[in-house]
Amino acid sequence: MKLLLLLVALVAGVLCEETFIGEQVLRIKARNGDQIHQLQDLQSLGHLQLDFWTEPSNPDIPVDIRVPFESLQSVKIYLESNDIDYSIMIEDLQEVINAEKQEMEINMKKERNSGAFNYGAYHTLDNLFHAIDAIVLDYKSIVSKQQIGLSYEGRPLYVLKLAHDYGRDSSVTSLLNTHDIFLLVVTNPDGYVYSHTNNRMWRKTRSITSSSRCVGVDPNRNWNAGFGGPGASSDPCSDSYFGPRAESEVEVKSIANFIRGHGKIKGFISIHSYSQLLLFPYGYKCSNPAHFTELNRVGKSAASALSSLYGTQYKVGTICSTIYQASGGSIDWTYDIGIKYSFAFELRDTGRYGFLLPANQILPTAQETWLGLQNILEHIRDNPY
Repeated sequence: MKLLLLLVALVAGVLCEETFIGEQVLRIKARNGDQIHQLQDLQSLGHLQLDFWTEPSNPDIPVDIRVPFESLQSVKIYLESNDIDYSIMIEDLQEVINAEKQEMEINMKKERNSGAFNYGAYHTLDNLFHAIDAIVLDYKSIVSKQQIGLSYEGRPLYVLKLAHDYGRDSSVTSLLNTHDIFLLVVTNPDGYVYSHTNNRMWRKTRSITSSSRCVGVDPNRNWNAGFGGPGASSDPCSDSYFGPRAESEVEVKSIANFIRGHGKIKGFISIHSYSQLLLFPYGYKCSNPAHFTELNRVGKSAASALSSLYGTQYKVGTICSTIYQASGGSIDWTYDIGIKYSFAFELRDTGRYGFLLPANQILPTAQETWLGLQNILEHIRDNPY
């Protein structure tokens, strides 16, 4: 009987994980504004269950859509009947996910045998937290860990504080002699865990409201910066749902409280995937920020430094002018409260793999991104305000 119960539990655990067999990711290239409107009409058809990885807003920007197997024929007929060009970026999403999971399992076995953390692999949240503890232990003279809050499901939000003389790199040393650096490794731990256990494509928080059967909020639409405006959804079932109110998500509120409580933060850099963009305010409105000239210059300098390693090209500009109008974003909020140097990186790639970037690109992405980050941090150091 115990064995039977164990087998039932294992089967139930497997069945609760959402699969994406036969689903495809299409790359669509609209030729004009009319076709953009047709894609927006397609986006509004909720019964198709389409997942827009990039928004239809500008004919110059390709639109990537994850299409469930059941909707593939309808979507392709719609595109072809409207003479909209498309190509298949990912032939079978589940095959890519399976390969990623297999690689993670192999890596976990290697790590158990060697005891060493592999920075070139994807990890569970528990493994990341263990790695954070190891870093603090190994570099306790310059690194400390601080818990700034708990997620909706009770997981800790840890910030690493880098301070004092680093010693090995003169640029970093001079920066840490005058500034502290705070690193929040995982901003949405509940969503991160859920993406490992139940739905690989999950992007929202896991908060529950009594008014909807749908779970979660897009944390980067939940900040008090043009909250509830264009580029965010009032539909609780949408991946871009802005939430019942600004800072309704405990994760967002914890970060905002940490920033408000510190009071002397001079730069804020948010890191996302994907598209190879380096963005600065504004997103909730399409006017340029007061420091546009300087921020644009800093962004382009950082993008140039980043590309110097592997040639990876980034577009630089305001959120609204570079991609689309998007309200409730973190860097708009930080800029509006006085943090002049507010930037967001959208990392590799430009759509070949999208949200499923192969693990062999982790280290190259980190190495090149560090060069861009270092460039921005040096500018903050040299331009106090």
